[in-house]
Amino acid sequence: MIRPSIDEYFIDMAKLVSTRGTCIRRKVGCVLVSRDNQVLATGYNGVPSRFSHCIDEPCDGASYASGHGLDKCEAIHAEMNAVIHCHDIKMIHTAYCTTAPCINCIKVLLNTSCKRLVIFESYPHSETSKKLWHQDNRIWHSIKKS
Repeated sequence: MIRPSIDEYFIDMAKLVSTRGTCIRRKVGCVLVSRDNQVLATGYNGVPSRFSHCIDEPCDGASYASGHGLDKCEAIHAEMNAVIHCHDIKMIHTAYCTTAPCINCIKVLLNTSCKRLVIFESYPHSETSKKLWHQDNRIWHSIKKS
């Protein structure tokens, strides 16, 4: 077995984190990592604490296609959950996400020290998010491991 690259390793970790997601439409995982490759926080998409999980009681957004009806969806996105659980957002260097962040999550990540974003798959609004991310000369890298 070949040793995975750092990016492959953390993307695989983000995929594992995504399995905890409670959104019925899509499971997303995010791992925030420091410059020296130490995990700072993880997050997955799901409803706020003490709410019924969408996998048990679908929210009003459950019937929409991924990337649509976001105002009807009760889930907090994986990237936001990771930032909420990060003890020091000034330590974030790279965010590993199973799915490209939406525009709102990009705005949150832009307000941290994160310089690199590594994603596994695109999202319906990826190009808008990518354009805003690049506006601040930050790195956007797509990785697709077979």
